[in-house]
Amino acid sequence: MSSIASVFSQPGHIALIAYVTVGYPSIEATLKVVPLLASSGCDIVELGIPFSDPLADGVTIQKSSFCALQNGVSPQLCLETATQLSQIVEMPLVFMTYFNPVFSYGLEAFCAACTRSGIDGLIVPDLPPEEGRELEAISQRQGLDLIYLLAPTSTKQRMRLVAERSRGFIYLVSVTGVTGVRERLPADLEAFVARVRKVATQPLCVGFGISTPEQARQVARIADGVIVGSRIIQLMEVDDDLLSVSSFIKRLRHALDGSRQSGHQTGTS
Repeated sequence: MSSIASVFSQPGHIALIAYVTVGYPSIEATLKVVPLLASSGCDIVELGIPFSDPLADGVTIQKSSFCALQNGVSPQLCLETATQLSQIVEMPLVFMTYFNPVFSYGLEAFCAACTRSGIDGLIVPDLPPEEGRELEAISQRQGLDLIYLLAPTSTKQRMRLVAERSRGFIYLVSVTGVTGVRERLPADLEAFVARVRKVATQPLCVGFGISTPEQARQVARIADGVIVGSRIIQLMEVDDDLLSVSSFIKRLRHALDGSRQSGHQTGTS
């Protein structure tokens, strides 16, 4: 069992997954916030590799990515940062990146470097499973989970394909669009999760737009994990000591644990 899969092996536990952009607002901030996320209740952290054309990201993460690039953050620096983080936190670390930086680095070289750096998985939003065979094979040899995404518009065929090929968990995009804070969850989210649940045995984690404990609690009733990014990026700008981030994560963790106590059931195997 991979370290990512083991997060979901605890009966009734809802995974809390956080996203941060590596190097925003600085590498020092990344090295500070990730251990804080771990101690405040996160189970997995996605480390975003900044990219010049982040198609899946909304304004908040686009801005953080742009600033990190301006700071000189490269895939190599992200790998070096991951190495430092993996030595001080025990939770799984996942790179969220677009395919171009991976391709430019070299698939074999990048996956090998990820393993050496303590990375446990990869999320590549612009890599469809139809084109992912090579990276799947290489990542699997390196012990990395390649995690695929599904959107509400995904066809039954795409859902079956992702169910066959995604490792660790399946990332469910809550809305058609980009990342970002939203006031409410889409009305058809439960039906979407149920459709995927019919064909997938992997844990299902929902992201894009979750920004409050109540929203997290709603998602926890139907999914196995909650992914939060844009709100964390925003809160990192509030105070240098990151107390706002810590408080927010603790409130999310409390909401998720409360949903478990009220009888959460997911049906994963």
